[in-house]
Amino acid sequence: MKTNSNILVITASNGENLKLANRFIHLATELGANTELLDLTTLDLPLYNPRIHEQEGIPPSIKSLNDQMNAISHWIICAPEYNGSIPPVFTSALAWLSVQGDDFRSLFNGRPIAMASFSGGGGMELLLSLRIQLTHLGAQVVGRQLMSNYSKPIKDESINDLLKRLLQMQPLDL
Repeated sequence: MKTNSNILVITASNGENLKLANRFIHLATELGANTELLDLTTLDLPLYNPRIHEQEGIPPSIKSLNDQMNAISHWIICAPEYNGSIPPVFTSALAWLSVQGDDFRSLFNGRPIAMASFSGGGGMELLLSLRIQLTHLGAQVVGRQLMSNYSKPIKDESINDLLKRLLQMQPLDL
């Protein structure tokens, strides 16, 4: 399967999910996709706080993040489960991204997104929470998701299957 699609692989941890993100990049490149890594842990993103938003506006780092994410048609999110839910670095980034402009869904509306997790806690609560949040924002979330841990690593065949499903989806023009 050769493609000209672009994939942004987003990771919300600097450990096993970063390794997983790099596996996605390697295998997506083999399928002919153009890939880019977005490691949220390397960015200087402030914690979302409505008081800071009101007093200081949108930080320049958020505008830059928005531009990077908006430029790429398909996303894969690799994140661990934090306390039965979404990692704080990802939640804060989404909160900032959603307060830009008049339409909080504009960055996500109609965008194909796949999800995967390496998590010591299993990851199912993360994947459920993330699916709810992304679909609320208007994203097209791939039906299949990948979940792994030290005793159940993800196989390359499963990553390739998820990539192919994602790449078959087209962004909606809304």
